Amino acid sequence: MSKNIVVAIDGYSSCGKSTLAKALAKKLHYIYVDSGAMYRAVALYFLRNNIDIHNHEQVEEALKNIHLNFHSRDYQTHITLNDEEVSEEIRQMPVSEKVSEVSAVKEVRREMVKQQQRMGKSKNIVMDGRDIGTAVFPDATLKIFMTADPAVRAKRRYDEIHAKNPGITLEDIYENLAHRDYQDTTREESPLVRAHDAIILDNTELTQEQQLQFALDKLEALTKNA
Repeated sequence: MSKNIVVAIDGYSSCGKSTLAKALAKKLHYIYVDSGAMYRAVALYFLRNNIDIHNHEQVEEALKNIHLNFHSRDYQTHITLNDEEVSEEIRQMPVSEKVSEVSAVKEVRREMVKQQQRMGKSKNIVMDGRDIGTAVFPDATLKIFMTADPAVRAKRRYDEIHAKNPGITLEDIYENLAHRDYQDTTREESPLVRAHDAIILDNTELTQEQQLQFALDKLEALTKNA
């Protein structure tokens, strides 16, 4: 086990995992790795290139041509797909509707896990996703599993994307989240489950400041005597 600190944040869609992970990384001066953005970027590539996820040879070949990188600008983490900035496009509904299906593909998950594990070998990192504490970093220093009321999650997501996608309805978002929850929890490859040693964080009624303090307190308790 490496000496660097890894914080793994898992949970359902639109629970604020990225918000917490970014805030925690900024506060502690750690590297933030957005695993969800990685899967979204793969989904975007598959959509653009009409990749058949049931064709294993096609998927394997596509993954050879996908190069992902993170960079920081204005205190925000951005992702590039083959050197193209795609941070905004991967948050649109076409990708949201495809990402759970794509991320359930065995070859995709294995390739992304390899890339994620490389990122966490030598630096203190905060990573959020669906299987970070179970498959990617089972020995993470701190594991948090986030959840929130489905109606609250849908409203948060709606508020986040409505300005850029005015045709979307709250009902569309709610149905999309329910569908993604089902796919995430029932897929064969690394399904969404809480690690046995993950701390549950239900932030239905918490502010962003309160959930950040929750995480800081838990990490301090785990590391002060290390």
